[in-house]
Amino acid sequence: MSDNPGIFVGGGGENYAEKQYLTLKYANRHGLIAGATGTGKTVTLQILAESFSKQGVPVFMSDVKGDLSGLAVAGSESHKLHGPFMERAGTIGFDDYSYEGFPVTFWDLYGEQGHPVRTTVSEMGPLLLSRLLELSEAQEGILNIAFRVADEEALPLLDLKDLQSLLVFVGEHAKELALRYGFVSPNSIGAIQRRLLVLENQGAAQFFGEPALELEDMFHVGADGRGQINILAADKLMSAPRLYATFLLWMLSELFEMLPEVGDPDKPKFVFFFDEAHLLFEDAPKALVDKVEQVARLIRSKGVGVYFITQNPADVPEDILGQLGNRVQHALRAFTRKDQKDLRAAADTYRENPRFDVEDAIKEVGVGEAVTSFLIKKGMPGVVERTLIRPPSSQLGPIGQIERRAALNSSPVAGKYDTTLDRESAFEMLKSRAEKAAKEAEEAERREEEMEAREREYQTGRRYSGNRVGRSTSKSTRKRTRSRRGDSVGEAFAKSMMRSLGTKAGTAIVRGVLGSLFKGR
Repeated sequence: MSDNPGIFVGGGGENYAEKQYLTLKYANRHGLIAGATGTGKTVTLQILAESFSKQGVPVFMSDVKGDLSGLAVAGSESHKLHGPFMERAGTIGFDDYSYEGFPVTFWDLYGEQGHPVRTTVSEMGPLLLSRLLELSEAQEGILNIAFRVADEEALPLLDLKDLQSLLVFVGEHAKELALRYGFVSPNSIGAIQRRLLVLENQGAAQFFGEPALELEDMFHVGADGRGQINILAADKLMSAPRLYATFLLWMLSELFEMLPEVGDPDKPKFVFFFDEAHLLFEDAPKALVDKVEQVARLIRSKGVGVYFITQNPADVPEDILGQLGNRVQHALRAFTRKDQKDLRAAADTYRENPRFDVEDAIKEVGVGEAVTSFLIKKGMPGVVERTLIRPPSSQLGPIGQIERRAALNSSPVAGKYDTTLDRESAFEMLKSRAEKAAKEAEEAERREEEMEAREREYQTGRRYSGNRVGRSTSKSTRKRTRSRRGDSVGEAFAKSMMRSLGTKAGTAIVRGVLGSLFKGR
């Protein structure tokens, strides 16, 4: 099969004798894998990943149920489905079907079941962070101001504590910033800080930091010519669906930014599978959907194919759905009026086949069978076909911890991301500024007190020598006193903070002021 320019998906036509291929040249025109739970989407995802890997194309996929880890090891004749698999291979003419494992790199945002995945707050940017934090328009505006201030003040935003301390800084200088950017509401800052606290409690603090993921590490092709299969452990991540969707969208955007234009290559440079795609579009603002549409439209010219996996095609906005030329539609259930409407809409997107009714076929196909349509010459949609999906060569189902650990130890990035770095960034810089300002203010206060003491001593000497204190001297003293009372907000804040440094209570104040002043609001 490796000599064929296409990816063998399964058998179609009468008695499944016609082999169905996803043409490599058009594999970067994106695709859709849809179907109800339990209809075979995971196996389809698995066999596509295997095939792309054998063609030298690296892929990325998220493992939301833990089943896809089986790609790392070969299937077995002792498996309960060995017999049915061999029978299916014979039915569809898969003559060289055999069991084999594939090169897999495991990733995990929590660093538990794979190499840690991190990015910096700056790389994520205010738009995606606003989506992640579910901010209002006003709160998103404050976040944009914070990022602008970080740029102007040369404050690197690497992790969450950097962003938290920067928001405190913005709150302290709200009046000054309001003259340039508009009103900076303390309530909005407090709301953002609370959302950051929730995000931190969900474990997202581990996601923001360094060393940040270098996406080039996912493009590895082995000496045997097989592309690396990158699997994100997402079973735990699914408990924070907004974080999951935002991470995948960030990764897609980063791919778009980093890759050069390649036109229409003979095969994709990279294939990105976006599982549970409905999470990306649920309650998404129009600006974000427009961004996804733009990326999907333009990223194919950079050699990247994007495949959305979801239960119902209706989960994907129509403008994006129209760009998905390669489709594998597993069974849909039509119990309600809405289900029936969605089914008709899904059937209407296919090029008709005179041998059967597409709407009926989508309802009738069994487990492991699908209605498929792939792009053919000049990028035209092929005629829809009922297809029996080929069996996987790798293990069906999850692997054990020993096998996972072996894959981690032998991966191309073993050891690269394991140790967290914490270089100087916004948090440390703002803390240093506060300490320096406090020290300078304290030194100025000490000099002022010494001057006043010397003046009192002088005035006392004048009084005992019979001289009266001049009115001008009294005015001067009052003027200096007023000057001391007129310290800037920053100086007063620094003085108060530094006076408390020697006590446990003072330590708590420093931590609160620099990290989470507004958490409790």
